[in-house]
Amino acid sequence: MQNDIGRLVLRIAVGGLVLLHGVNKLMNGIEPVRLILVQHGLPGAIAYGVYLGEVVGPIMVILGFFARAGAGLVVVNMLAAIYLVGMESIAQIAPSGGYALETEAMFLLGAVAVALLGAGRLSVGGGRFN
Repeated sequence: MQNDIGRLVLRIAVGGLVLLHGVNKLMNGIEPVRLILVQHGLPGAIAYGVYLGEVVGPIMVILGFFARAGAGLVVVNMLAAIYLVGMESIAQIAPSGGYALETEAMFLLGAVAVALLGAGRLSVGGGRFN
């Protein structure tokens, strides 16, 4: 049971915090993401994928409904975000002393952990839809 509680806490933390970024994009649009993609020579329409990685995936993770797939969406989203806006900081320490990309790293590694662990029994479907 402790493992299932730990998985639930991890799912709520990772999914909930990433979902807040998605809600912001739902409310304010994805134009900044589209512009970044275009600056990198990519089609702006790919920006709609951010809704998969920051809304759909996190909801799947929180609920534990196909949590591994949802975590995979978050992982892809974070890798894309790091590539598009974080590469210049990838090996830097922030002025506060922490890793410059610590938020991105925590989201990425937290999602990897969910993908590896699965949802557990405290989830929609009781772990049958990991």
